[in-house]
Amino acid sequence: MEIGRGAEAVITLEEGVVSKRRLPKGYRRPELDEHLRKERTLREAKITSEARRLGVPTPILKEVSRFELKMEHVVGRKLKSIITPELSEMVGELVGRLHAGGIVHGDLTTSNMIQSGERIYFIDFGLAFYDSSLEAKGVDCHVFFQTLHSTHDQAEELIAAFCVGYKRAYPGADAVLERVQEIKARGRYL
Repeated sequence: MEIGRGAEAVITLEEGVVSKRRLPKGYRRPELDEHLRKERTLREAKITSEARRLGVPTPILKEVSRFELKMEHVVGRKLKSIITPELSEMVGELVGRLHAGGIVHGDLTTSNMIQSGERIYFIDFGLAFYDSSLEAKGVDCHVFFQTLHSTHDQAEELIAAFCVGYKRAYPGADAVLERVQEIKARGRYL
């Protein structure tokens, strides 16, 4: 059963296993298309596993093939519909763990986070990459803050709570949060 579709992949659920399959792009040369799909699939698998080792809950990968990831189905509710300051603080701590490990999620939105029991799972590492720069981490946080502003009434309170968790988990948090302000200011004048 199809449960989602993005620009690059179709996501299905069969017998408790989620499958994310990257689809071919007809506008690319076949050799290039295969190379890109394979590279992106393997990178997503590697980063998802590394995030888990850093203490960030992610779906457990069950199988990795050239263009497809099969993983545990995390049952819960997307944070988009239930986020509170307490949950936002937890998100900040988890993002801090990612950033301390040199991982940038690339698509930090409340739609890519699921609360299951007492844990928040991060999903969809399809745009994730390794980067230790302030700029990349600042953009990651900025995207999350923009999501809060565009979809939640109490955005400033949620951002403040995120920052508490982020600072607790990541020693370089102050510099990143300063960079977020610079990124935000640049965006106003583009």
